[in-house]
Amino acid sequence: MVVRAALDFEECLKDSPRFRAALEDVEGDVTELELKLDKLVKLCIAMIDTGKAFCVANKQFMNGIRDLAQYSSRDALVENSLTKFSNSLQEMINYHTILFDQTQRSIKAQLQMFVKEDIRKFKDAKKQFEKVSEEKENALAKNAQVPRTKQHEVEEAANILTATRKCFRHIALDYVLQINVLQSKRRSEILKSMLSFMYAHLAFFHQGYDLFSELGPYMNNLGAQLDQMAADAAKEKREMEQKHSTIQQKDFSSDDTKLEYNVDAANGIVMEGYLFKRASNAFKTWNRRWFSIQNNQLVYQKKFKDNPTVVVEDLRLCTVKPCEDLERRFCFEVVSPTKSCILQADSEKLRQAWIKAVQASIATAYREKGGDEAEVERKPPPSAVSPESSGESREKLLKGESSLQRVQSIAGNAVCCDCGLPDPRWASINLGITLCIECSGIHRSLGVHFSKVRSLTLDTWEPELLKLMCELGNDVINRVYEANLKKMGVQKLQPGSQRQEKEEYIRAKYVERRFVARPPAAPGGGPLPPSQDAKLPGGLQQPPAAASNQMGATSPKVRSNDSGFQHSVDDSREHLAATVSVNTLCEPESDAAAATASAASQDTGLVLPGLQLYRASYEKSLPRMAEALAHGADVNWVNAEQNRSTPLIQAVRGGSLVTCEFLLQNGANVNLRDAQGRGPLHHATVLGHTGQVCLFLKRGANQHATDEEGKDPLSVAIEAANADIVTLLRLARMNEEMRESEGLYGQPGDETYQDIFRDFSQMASNNPEKLNRFQSSDAPKP
Repeated sequence: MVVRAALDFEECLKDSPRFRAALEDVEGDVTELELKLDKLVKLCIAMIDTGKAFCVANKQFMNGIRDLAQYSSRDALVENSLTKFSNSLQEMINYHTILFDQTQRSIKAQLQMFVKEDIRKFKDAKKQFEKVSEEKENALAKNAQVPRTKQHEVEEAANILTATRKCFRHIALDYVLQINVLQSKRRSEILKSMLSFMYAHLAFFHQGYDLFSELGPYMNNLGAQLDQMAADAAKEKREMEQKHSTIQQKDFSSDDTKLEYNVDAANGIVMEGYLFKRASNAFKTWNRRWFSIQNNQLVYQKKFKDNPTVVVEDLRLCTVKPCEDLERRFCFEVVSPTKSCILQADSEKLRQAWIKAVQASIATAYREKGGDEAEVERKPPPSAVSPESSGESREKLLKGESSLQRVQSIAGNAVCCDCGLPDPRWASINLGITLCIECSGIHRSLGVHFSKVRSLTLDTWEPELLKLMCELGNDVINRVYEANLKKMGVQKLQPGSQRQEKEEYIRAKYVERRFVARPPAAPGGGPLPPSQDAKLPGGLQQPPAAASNQMGATSPKVRSNDSGFQHSVDDSREHLAATVSVNTLCEPESDAAAATASAASQDTGLVLPGLQLYRASYEKSLPRMAEALAHGADVNWVNAEQNRSTPLIQAVRGGSLVTCEFLLQNGANVNLRDAQGRGPLHHATVLGHTGQVCLFLKRGANQHATDEEGKDPLSVAIEAANADIVTLLRLARMNEEMRESEGLYGQPGDETYQDIFRDFSQMASNNPEKLNRFQSSDAPKP
């Protein structure tokens, strides 16, 4: 199609009224065109911005669908459908994004360029045309006004007019050309941009159509499934309404146990239901909790989402019995080696059901574990550590290995100390030996005054206790407690020995100590008899057992250990009669007895067990200390000749944290003081032994006790400017005051206090050099 020129070049040269009228029309048209194009570009920008906001909102909506799909992961149909729909919507968002990009390029960019370049050129040409037109009019007027008589002015005006006309023709023709080109180009630019915009829409709708054409069959299939689901839901609703009506009419007054628990062996839950639990705090409050027996453990939860709290870690190690001496009804007690838990059911039937369930679980656990232990028995034991490499192995033990690996790496610990079963998982912490599960149960029956059993895999091990286990071991202890085994012709236990044989052997070994070698006899005499009435060398009669100490009185032959249990000391514990009474402050004659005993030992060359323990504690020799205890040494023996010091005070002077831990585990009194009124905590503070201070505070040392100068440990630490010990003592005092104010008697304290003491314990055991602010070279010799 041929487009006629908007303005005629001939008319332009004539500059006729017809040309001026046509020019005015064209200029008005261009001005209006500019306004229309500016408006269209602005609308396009607004549309693109709105479209992008729509895409953002659409994307958020699509992400919400994906979140819903993930939430519905347990329903495959919902998850798959929502995932498929969200993917299709994502594709549509991508198509929308492409559409808006095309619109920006075709409308906004293209038309903006036409306005900014072509129309701007038109405006520039118009300004020049208007300027030269005015100059031509001025030249014509001046030429007409020049008088005829002034020839010079006539010629000058004629020349100016000629030049101005020439310039006007040139600029006018350029202006007309610019107008004609603009009028021709605007059609193509407008239609080209709009055509590109419409093609973008065409592509967008074609892509959407293709996408949903592929999705169509799936949507039809899903619709059919939804119809079936609606029918199934209506049927299920009718069934539930019928069941609801049936249950409402049922009488549960005589069948309450079925509502309270269920048996679901497939999930490992033997029994579950609500029970009241008596708290272990001072107020003995009762709280209702959801209990369950599962995986050979008794656990409870306050809320369903809470992690279960384990009451009994291994049901094989506990007993259960009714409690008839409480004011509340339907109570029963579950007793484990470490604690006792009082529980209350809602009825007598439920109490009996819980008791039977616990007893049945105990029996089942033993049957299940029997096969496991047989498998363990067939496993080759871990390689034992030779005595030559024990020092090097102990260094490796303390760096990053598990408690089981560390303890089993010690010589002899790869098998049970008593029966030899490989891969023992239990330990006696006061003896420093490893045990199989059956022997550990027998050790528990001896009482904690003979053996304190702990799991190498289930329990948390303090660093000082772990080092103690690594300092002793099965070989060391068996050299003491089985020294005379072969001489007596007694056969050592085997992994397959009967339980009754094991019980008799272990009791003879640790309680009666039949296989312990007797100390050498005095010159001219035989070995000391194991009877309680044995006489000391030199005719000294055996002193009575300790009856009291500085911190309080106990009955004869009764000692309180650090676990809170009281027990009667076995007669065999006193078979050598070598210990001197602890109550040196209460009975003056005990000083003379101790002095006589010491003199007797010097006269005969025989080192009494109490004195042996006293010396070995300073020399940090745990094997000799274990030997002294096996020979009947009193762990709280008092040396009247040396300021009434005890083995625990000597261990402090020797500077060994592990030695102190060993004595404490074997019943040493952490608050027994010497003649100057100083206990182990005092001495550790004076010597600057931060690790020992931390240990004694954790074991209940009385930090308020004052010596004969009226100074408590905190005063001593402040005078010595030992920041670490001052910090520990003040923290312990603050924690004690806080627990007393809140009535939390017997509780360990807040998490911050426990974390700080845990850090000090780790440092004292693994990096003691960081805490050695003071040297103990001036400590008195034993």
